[in-house]
Amino acid sequence: MLAEVGPELSKFSSASTFAKWLTLCPNNDITGGKVHSARTSKGESRAALALRQAAQTLEHSENHLGQFFRRMRAKLGRAEAITAVAHKLARIFFTLVRTGRAYDESALAKVDVQQRVRQEAKLRKHAREFGFRLVPLQAKPA
Repeated sequence: MLAEVGPELSKFSSASTFAKWLTLCPNNDITGGKVHSARTSKGESRAALALRQAAQTLEHSENHLGQFFRRMRAKLGRAEAITAVAHKLARIFFTLVRTGRAYDESALAKVDVQQRVRQEAKLRKHAREFGFRLVPLQAKPA
């Protein structure tokens, strides 16, 4: 990535502009309030290709990014999920290079906990609507 993009990312004002430059963002064609197209722009960036390949490898990963991939795959489909994860990886890369910090998975663990709480609340709400009540399983002593 550094060979393709370079270590100096000051020409980009934010991670969003960096991802847009890599053509990993939707190119929303909106006219009169109606979305005509939301496909990503065409581009032949080798950095974007590397990020997409890295995103594909996360499909069976057990970390935060793997969970994000599977969530996006369920919502958008596999091809769009790859682009969404590549976009996230580009933003992470930009932030790490710009700040000079090391990658820390623990910051993303908070997001996983929040996601689990939201998912649990959603399940409880749906169960209540159907007249059921969810009870957590008690762990069996060893």
